[in-house]
Amino acid sequence: MANLNQIELQNLRHLIGAHDTAYQKYTAYANQCVDPQIKQMFTKSAQDALNGKQKLLTFLN
Repeated sequence: MANLNQIELQNLRHLIGAHDTAYQKYTAYANQCVDPQIKQMFTKSAQDALNGKQKLLTFLN
């Protein structure tokens, strides 16, 4: 894998932060839901955001 330049690193950090924020929000929304279908939708979205964050973190290793 090639080395990241400063702009790429900054963009990667921004994307990781955005995925983390989405994960936190979707988790909070899921915890507040009463409807099981909507809760499942938010839970899946939270998991997808977490998976995206983890994939992006691999570029930092």
